[in-house]
Amino acid sequence: MKFLIKPFQFIYVLYAMILFLVIMFLVVPFVIVALFFGKVKGGNAVMRIAHWWADVWLFLIGIYHVRIVEQEIKKHQSYIFVSNHNSYMDIPQMLKAVRSRMRVLGKAEMGKVPVFGIIYNAAVVTVMRDSARHRAKSVAVLKSVLNKEISIFIAPEGTFNMGTKPLIPFHNGAFRIAIETQTPIKPLLFLDAVDRMHWRNIFTITPGKLRTVYLEEISPEGYTLQQVDALKQKVFELMEKKLLEYKAGWIIE
Repeated sequence: MKFLIKPFQFIYVLYAMILFLVIMFLVVPFVIVALFFGKVKGGNAVMRIAHWWADVWLFLIGIYHVRIVEQEIKKHQSYIFVSNHNSYMDIPQMLKAVRSRMRVLGKAEMGKVPVFGIIYNAAVVTVMRDSARHRAKSVAVLKSVLNKEISIFIAPEGTFNMGTKPLIPFHNGAFRIAIETQTPIKPLLFLDAVDRMHWRNIFTITPGKLRTVYLEEISPEGYTLQQVDALKQKVFELMEKKLLEYKAGWIIE
């Protein structure tokens, strides 16, 4: 059966990749124009363009977003959004899940990809994790973003979870920023991204659903910088519990 399906899978993946590139080249001129409006207005415009890109691409390749709301996102509230991370499909899913003004923390290396890097660098706060100076600069930028009432999005695992556990250990950054800026943390669960595109290979793209679970926000009120680990553990335990409860596909107990 797999032998019969494989040619159709290849055609589908080829179609999805070509479509991704076509849309990318279509939006680049609009991104370049948006950059002339500055970091704030221009960045907000680039994110709206990215939302449109995700909407069109996912629709045309037969992937649809499903919202499971345990607690809704509050309007006019800046958040530090955090999610699990085990697929490149997390990026379009994130764009479907959060429609408010937002900036994303991402790896600086992705900004070097030709053409795509133009969009990436315009919409993402980049970080080089092996450079303490660059990490500190990125944190300062994220704080300034929050001060402008724009949310930020961080994957606290820092890299793909390539195992069978719900999550891998979190980094401190998101939780330290939450305490320093007194910004609530809004955990999201991406249940199906790894099923739509496995982290091993982009040729595993399949149509289907992308479920996002919106968990209750967690306030940093009352936490000090000496209690970053406690806040981090609270968020970790909530996300782990809920990933098990929703039976995320990569988990083997």
